[in-house]
Amino acid sequence: MTRLADGRKPHADRDTSGHQRHVNGWPVSHYGPIPRFRPERWNLRVYGTTATGAEHSWTFDELSGLPHATVVADLHCATGPTSTDHEWYGIPATAVLDLIPPAPEVTHVMAWAEYGYAANLRLTDFTAAETLLATHHNGEHLTAEHGFPLRLVVPHLYGYKSPKWLRAIEYLTEDRRGFWEERGYHNIGDPWKEQRYSHQE
Repeated sequence: MTRLADGRKPHADRDTSGHQRHVNGWPVSHYGPIPRFRPERWNLRVYGTTATGAEHSWTFDELSGLPHATVVADLHCATGPTSTDHEWYGIPATAVLDLIPPAPEVTHVMAWAEYGYAANLRLTDFTAAETLLATHHNGEHLTAEHGFPLRLVVPHLYGYKSPKWLRAIEYLTEDRRGFWEERGYHNIGDPWKEQRYSHQE
């Protein structure tokens, strides 16, 4: 189940039985090493087909001045585990879009992370009410292994669409596959439809 902190449910409750299995705690899963956070070099960029044609960036300290929200949601991994009731705190993706609007022809975004990792999303998934650029989990800063300093959280899609160590959002006028999508994972990744692998497209 995914729900906002005020109790509203953006999506109706749906059965996550079948291939998904509940796990306790919060399993760690990522590709490659954990990057070292260097605050003097770190920024978050928004670029691509913006409404003005210009790009924008924020330092880590500047993120604290952006709108923030809390979302309580489950996480679903395409390999099967589901962990429940995560409390995320961070910047709503809609706030980024309000501050740096995309051009009208934008249909997708690419979320870029450290080491060139990327996950593609439909703009409608990025603008979902529960999509968050998270800085905190359960009242504490994210740990390095879970994505500190910033992680994109898209709880209504499989976890590979929620990249850790987020560094940029690119506005796209056509879809382009990300890291796992190029390696056989489903281009959309809806857990309610069991969209795990590209052969299901």
